[in-house]
Amino acid sequence: MKNNKNRKGLKYQFKKINKFFIKAEPKNFKKEQYACSFEKLWVWQKSFKLFQEIHKFCKTLPKDEKFKIRDHIERSSSSVCDNIAEGYSSYYYDEKIKGFNIARKEAGETQNHIRKIIAKCYLDEEKGKNWIKEYEEVIRGINGFIKYIRKKKVKNDGCP
Repeated sequence: MKNNKNRKGLKYQFKKINKFFIKAEPKNFKKEQYACSFEKLWVWQKSFKLFQEIHKFCKTLPKDEKFKIRDHIERSSSSVCDNIAEGYSSYYYDEKIKGFNIARKEAGETQNHIRKIIAKCYLDEEKGKNWIKEYEEVIRGINGFIKYIRKKKVKNDGCP
């Protein structure tokens, strides 16, 4: 084992495994301090919770829907939180806005898939309307974040 220090003074241990050095957690590492910053966004948290609920529900759909509506709703619900994370993690303002715009479109698509599932009588109407309402909150949150990024871009660049 070999010890090294990074810029912050944290001691990392490197283990030699099959000619490769694998970086292990430092001795004084605090996980909650280094959580991904997009995970702190309430829109990401809410979209991730909805993604989990929808995937759990999709397991109850009939087998003949596996490559139809099930596949579509699983992909679009997953894509909402994926694109929020991607947009938040982007360096440039335009890339951030692009990621959040895609997340907003995917949230709208997921709402449409929920309506289809309700129409096919696979999902209770009350639960479906609740999911649609929650996705509407996510969309409003995404819109607010896009507005915040645009203001920040104008402030830093001096032009829209």
